[in-house]
Amino acid sequence: MFHLKTFTLYLLIGLCIFHMNIVSVYAKNHPRNYYEEQGTAIWDVPISSKYIAITFDDGPSSEYTPEILDILQEHNAKATFFVVGSRAQENPSIIKSMVKSGHELANHSFHHPDFTGITKEELIHEMDNTSEVLESLTGAPPRLFRPPGGVYNDIIVNTANEEGYMVVMWSWHQDTRDWKSPGVHNIVKTVLNNTRNGDIVLFHDFGGDRSQTVEALKQILPKLKEEGYQFVTVSELLQKHTKYNLLHGVNGVD
Repeated sequence: MFHLKTFTLYLLIGLCIFHMNIVSVYAKNHPRNYYEEQGTAIWDVPISSKYIAITFDDGPSSEYTPEILDILQEHNAKATFFVVGSRAQENPSIIKSMVKSGHELANHSFHHPDFTGITKEELIHEMDNTSEVLESLTGAPPRLFRPPGGVYNDIIVNTANEEGYMVVMWSWHQDTRDWKSPGVHNIVKTVLNNTRNGDIVLFHDFGGDRSQTVEALKQILPKLKEEGYQFVTVSELLQKHTKYNLLHGVNGVD
């Protein structure tokens, strides 16, 4: 007969195992300043010069990415595209066009899975597959990585670093939330009202109707140019950061 004491014991053991698994996934998270101080992940770059980096996640899109590339070219703006490997594989001509136009390609995983609780093995698989695709199309592997959903912890950051990536997030005050289609006015207001030197601005070029993003860029870029801002890639922005240069042995100036 299955006694109550036995049941209680098994229940306690099960709860302990569940708690241990939760702890193994979440306990090794640190606040962003922990990673920034080590130079292993960045959200923005503290510089005195008027440089910002515009970034796009989740693409490429056969419909919206070419429109975005045209707008960037019109304003002599360089951007960093955090691409999904499977979508890059489906749109090789767009990927090559990005590189030809002087933009930077970065790794945003291969399938864009939920990174909450991802294992090291799964993470490496996602990064490696995308890296292989981009290197085969462009001749060079990506060196920046942004985890889907902005999920970060020790496993993600440390594994990415071990694989040769800098983890790049985005300025919290520059999350346009364009994926929610908040309206062109709101996207424009978010960027223009909050722009600071060294910002990393988050847009998306895939995932539904991105026409609001396209229209917002037509207003944002010329306005920021009038204010004296220059649009550079994330890597170029990093090279202007003294602390980053010291940590990574790069010669650059603010």
